[in-house]
Amino acid sequence: MIDFEEELKKFQPSLEVEEAENAIYNQDMTDMTDILKEMLEEMKGMK
Repeated sequence: MIDFEEELKKFQPSLEVEEAENAIYNQDMTDMTDILKEMLEEMKGMK
């Protein structure tokens, strides 16, 4: 039979998950706010 308490003591998180998490949080993604700011700056420059 499996001793869950013993198995939990051996558990170590996967490095792949941590690497993916860092890549997601550190990625500079353009969102709608960035696009709107850029459009407003372009419109101001046209006047």
